[in-house]
Amino acid sequence: MKKQISLLSLLILGTLLFTLPMSLKAQDNNGQQSADESDQKWAIALHGGAGYVSPNMPEERKAAYMAALDSALAIGVEILEQGGSSLDAVEQTVRFLEDNPLFNAGRGAVFTSEGKNELDAAIMDGSQMNAGAATGLTTVKHPISLARIIMEESRHILFAGDGAEQYADQTTVERVDPDYFKVPARYEAWKRANESQGYLESQPNNAWKMGTVGCVAVDKTGRLVAGTSTGGMTNKRYGRVGDVPIIGSGTYADEQVAVSATGWGERIMLNVSAHRLASHIRYTGASLQESMNHLVYEILNEGEAGFIAVDRQGNISMETNTGSMFRASQSEGGEKTVAIWK
Repeated sequence: MKKQISLLSLLILGTLLFTLPMSLKAQDNNGQQSADESDQKWAIALHGGAGYVSPNMPEERKAAYMAALDSALAIGVEILEQGGSSLDAVEQTVRFLEDNPLFNAGRGAVFTSEGKNELDAAIMDGSQMNAGAATGLTTVKHPISLARIIMEESRHILFAGDGAEQYADQTTVERVDPDYFKVPARYEAWKRANESQGYLESQPNNAWKMGTVGCVAVDKTGRLVAGTSTGGMTNKRYGRVGDVPIIGSGTYADEQVAVSATGWGERIMLNVSAHRLASHIRYTGASLQESMNHLVYEILNEGEAGFIAVDRQGNISMETNTGSMFRASQSEGGEKTVAIWK
């Protein structure tokens, strides 16, 4: 009997000795994971369009732009500071910009050649490698929110024109009369463009091709999200689709980086620009800023586009080759930036 008890004791002791280091190792791993998560920094950047805006613009108008960019940034920062998701931060930031007629998106959308407002938007969640997009919207107040619903609830990624409107009918997104988007200042600019033959093409620095809003963010879990929204190109022809809703061109996110573009959509599409930036990081090992410089100053031509991007480490890059880009950014523990020119 004593021998049996002794053998049982040895077995128990051996089991304890074997499992204790494993238990301690698991605790160490858990502790390390917690430390890694606590080290993850949030970061956010946004843009209100790239093109050429004269530094001599009236001070009142400049102040209005700066205030709008600052307010939009504050929305995203508050969400991220409180531990919210980058998906919420991007959507809510873009919604604010869509409501502001200073920007070519939502309420401030430019007019097509037919005198209409047609809206595009896209959003992509890099952690899920999933996206949603819509083009040719005419009654959706916040296209970015419809794009998110498409991403989260639909088995498709991109809806266009009447189909996008029909899909919106099945959702809870807020709808408005198309006249809601007809901002008087935009309408007058469109009329002047049509009254002067060749007016658009004669504008310097491709200014008539520019205008978009976007936001990119990484949250405290490392989730990367990119969102972009636009009213398209001034005087665009029927059915024209730009880069914004084309995943990989104007909008892209993966587990490394989130990117949003603004500028001449055709050039951005031809270079599959947002994905090209991500691929340069992935396949060359270059930093975010190195990859951004390669895209903006080596791949694209002067006067064509601008980009904002954040990576998993919370680094931020905002570059344009157009002369100006309405932009703002902030990272955890970093400085806030609100700017228009270099």
